[in-house]
Amino acid sequence: MPLYASLIETDDRTVQNAQELASIWGEIRSEIEDHEATLVDAYAILGEHDFLVIFEVPDREGAFKTALTLRRHGLSGQTMEVVDTDDFSTLVEDI
Repeated sequence: MPLYASLIETDDRTVQNAQELASIWGEIRSEIEDHEATLVDAYAILGEHDFLVIFEVPDREGAFKTALTLRRHGLSGQTMEVVDTDDFSTLVEDI
């Protein structure tokens, strides 16, 4: 299945405290699974973005739905398809 990553910023989300933000991940995971996607991993990160969310989904439509699910929870972000470096190496051999 294609793998996607979302770089998330919480600037637009009103959060009462860090525990509230941490508690929404279970709800988000459940909603993502409703789109036949799998939340592979999620990380809190330092820097320009606040979280990195990695998910697998069978098609682009599911990727859009998953990205919109994150957005519906007030988590704005940039979602992109990612390719494993081993697969990338195989791809560039053909060029």
